[in-house]
Amino acid sequence: MNDLQSLCAHVRQTAYDIHLYHGHGHLEKVYENALAHRLRKAGLDVKQQYPIKVFDEDGTLIGDYYADLLVDGWLIVELKTAKALGVEHVAQVLGYLKSARLEHGLLINLGSYKFEMRKFAWPQDAARRKSKSTFLLSAVSAFFAFFAA
Repeated sequence: MNDLQSLCAHVRQTAYDIHLYHGHGHLEKVYENALAHRLRKAGLDVKQQYPIKVFDEDGTLIGDYYADLLVDGWLIVELKTAKALGVEHVAQVLGYLKSARLEHGLLINLGSYKFEMRKFAWPQDAARRKSKSTFLLSAVSAFFAFFAA
């Protein structure tokens, strides 16, 4: 899919359908496999356990992460099976986006009676980030704007 809104809507609906069919109570890997399977059946390119390397400011490799899914090469999808999404889950997705130098991510919780999904954007263009504090303020504002809608 060429358009972010369509791609996110498709992933959201597919994850919701999985939540309805399988319910809550499975391990995260079951939901990851189900979502990857259904998205591939829909013709999307899906990579599971996508490796993300973290570098220090001097270029030294300091760590590795694995995002649950990378969809069509530009959307990170992180799945959780928690009672509710927490700030640590948000921080994890934002860290993945920053380290992978990708702009778009979805955080989906399938472990609760209530289906939860949050969408994130991490602008990579340095010109759009005048300062760290300005960016942090805009990221926090965007986060709360999501809940206001």
